[in-house]
Amino acid sequence: MTDAAPRRAAPAISMKPQRRRSRANAVQTRAAWALVIPFLLVFAAFLIVPLGYAAYLSMFTSKLVGGHVFSGLTNYSQALHDPNFWAGLRRVALFLVIQVPIMLGASIFFALALDSGRVRGGNAVRLLMFLPYAIPGVVATLMWGYLYGTNFGLITQIFQHLGLTAPNLLSSGNILGSTMNIVCWEFVGYNMIVLYAALRSIPAEIYEAAEVDGAGQWRIALSIKLPALRPAILLSVIFSIIGSFQLFNEPNLLFNISPNTVGTAFTPNLYAYNLAFRNQETNYAAAIAFLLGLVIVIVSSVVQTVTNRKERRA
Repeated sequence: MTDAAPRRAAPAISMKPQRRRSRANAVQTRAAWALVIPFLLVFAAFLIVPLGYAAYLSMFTSKLVGGHVFSGLTNYSQALHDPNFWAGLRRVALFLVIQVPIMLGASIFFALALDSGRVRGGNAVRLLMFLPYAIPGVVATLMWGYLYGTNFGLITQIFQHLGLTAPNLLSSGNILGSTMNIVCWEFVGYNMIVLYAALRSIPAEIYEAAEVDGAGQWRIALSIKLPALRPAILLSVIFSIIGSFQLFNEPNLLFNISPNTVGTAFTPNLYAYNLAFRNQETNYAAAIAFLLGLVIVIVSSVVQTVTNRKERRA
């Protein structure tokens, strides 16, 4: 017989640390849901529910005899053949192509100038440039509307004082450009602050290494600063696209000053508003609003996709 040494029993694995971790994870999960649920409720109440109700309205037609009648996609078909809708959409597209590059170009220029550190009173300049964005859009439009006035407007008075013929900035040929000027005045400072914040996040060591290599301010701006601004510029472009297609305050207020040149269908957003609240055609207005939202999604997605492909190729 051989004596075998008694084997010791393996120590039991304690489950207390695992239970503590699982309890901690459960507490974190409940805390996360407690923080997220209020946002989800507000998001559903102010976005999902209105969208669903608008989609419901767009599927019906209100008639004198029979009330609300289900019409399917009839309102959408009517909108696609509506010349007022397409005219407003073309006008907004022209606004987007001209105004957005000018606005973002000015914002980039001012952001680079302030970041260079060669502008005296940089804090005061940033505040003065951001101030127009802090002014409500209604107030800004009314202010510029009075400046554009053909009788007592400041611009007209300056031209008359110089002995020149003042241009009619509220005419049908100039009203779109006048609207572009108001929007640029409002949002150049906002986009400048966004781009300036992106520039300030660039590490100072990169600038120091470029200066050691002999790069000047222009080379640093072209080779370091502008490439670093691409994400911020893309964000500003997408927001500007959405804002352009949702153009409403400026033409709506200018309509009260010059109704013959602006009209009730100057932009698709203004057209939908007038259909819903002046003509009482809420069903048709809901269909136009949905088509406008679809256009915004398509254009924003195309811009983002093209930009991402160019960055990958680069």
